[in-house]
Amino acid sequence: MNRRLFWKLCLVIGLGSVLLFWIIARVAWQTEERMSFIDAEHQRTLRHYGEQAEAMYRAGDHEALARWLTTLQQQEQTWAAVVEAEVRPLAGSVLNERFYEGFGLGRDVSWKIHLYFQENPIMDLPFADGRTHFLIILPQRMRPGLNWHYAKLLLQLVVPLVLMLIVCLVLYRHLMQPLGRLEQATRQFSDGRLDVRVRSLLGSRNDELARLAETFDAMAARTGQLIIDQRQRLADMSHELRTPLTRIEMAVSLAEQDGGQRQLLERIRDDCAGMRRLVEDALTLSWLENERPELRDENLDLSELLDSILDDARFEYPDRQILCQMPDSAPLHGSSNRALGQAIENVVRNALDHTPAGGQVQVSLSEEGDAWLLQVADQGPGVAEQWLERIFQPFFRGGSERAGFGLGLALAQRQVSATGGSIRASNRAGGGLLMEIRLPRTAM
Repeated sequence: MNRRLFWKLCLVIGLGSVLLFWIIARVAWQTEERMSFIDAEHQRTLRHYGEQAEAMYRAGDHEALARWLTTLQQQEQTWAAVVEAEVRPLAGSVLNERFYEGFGLGRDVSWKIHLYFQENPIMDLPFADGRTHFLIILPQRMRPGLNWHYAKLLLQLVVPLVLMLIVCLVLYRHLMQPLGRLEQATRQFSDGRLDVRVRSLLGSRNDELARLAETFDAMAARTGQLIIDQRQRLADMSHELRTPLTRIEMAVSLAEQDGGQRQLLERIRDDCAGMRRLVEDALTLSWLENERPELRDENLDLSELLDSILDDARFEYPDRQILCQMPDSAPLHGSSNRALGQAIENVVRNALDHTPAGGQVQVSLSEEGDAWLLQVADQGPGVAEQWLERIFQPFFRGGSERAGFGLGLALAQRQVSATGGSIRASNRAGGGLLMEIRLPRTAM
């Protein structure tokens, strides 16, 4: 099963989450890096303090230097001092030049300040002689990253939340667009627009939702066709029932006038029986089309079934000749005696109805591979080639050269199909219609 939508969501969510974490970590690191250095203006201020201290120290005015330090400490609310550092190597060791270059009693003003330390660092501003240093604990107002906690909260909570909301919005629109079209099509279909379809509206999309749209289209096509067929069938049945009803009304009127003649009563009974058959066939046809059952749970002998049907046909049509060729036994496994019998009876009855009085109907049953081939040929006017497939539609009328077909052939086709067989019609070279029914010996 193709799960393109599943893999697409996995790709977007999985890679998107990894990329989101990487971007947040990267941005957080760069933000922390930029916020870890003392502002340039504060660096200039600290260097200015060192220059002032060095100037007073060189002038030898230690009292002025002391007063200045006291004032500076009060002003900045911190600690400051001027100290001399003397490093003496012991045990004959020699100090490397790199030591003197990097030696300090505190941090240089250009160095990075760790934002996670609670105490402010001691800043070292060395004098020109290299031995004297101006030291000051970094004033709180000059400490970098004062807003780091807010920035950290923004990066770790607000930014991921906003980005995830954007991703959710994109995924929601990606998923809801076809679902919205499906909902709209369903509403239109329920309002009576039977031709509405969804798949064409999704473009080149090919995922689970596209297949859902294809399934909906198939369902809509079948349901719409069923509704159209039922409407047409209802109209056709109304037309078909109108004629026997009219005859019954006339016969009842004549019977009332003539005191109830037996012939009129028999005519009424025949018309009622015809109407009953029509209603029963219509119900059976609707059941076969809507449920599409598989009627393959019985074993039977096709020769015996055909014998019984032809005996009834000879009795009902004594003015037609029925010629039959079939084997003594034709076993059929996985079929339905009732459905197949009714289907064959309708085909034979159709052939007899369209064969003129004194004509012949030829029935033959033979083997053809792993199936039985039943052929029923009449001597009627036949059917135009363009209508051979349409005669299996309910109440089809092919023109003035041949009467309508009612429900017989339509019902026969559905019943034969339900038993696993097939039926087709063709015109005979010498005139008339040939019906061929193929029935597999064993149901698949």
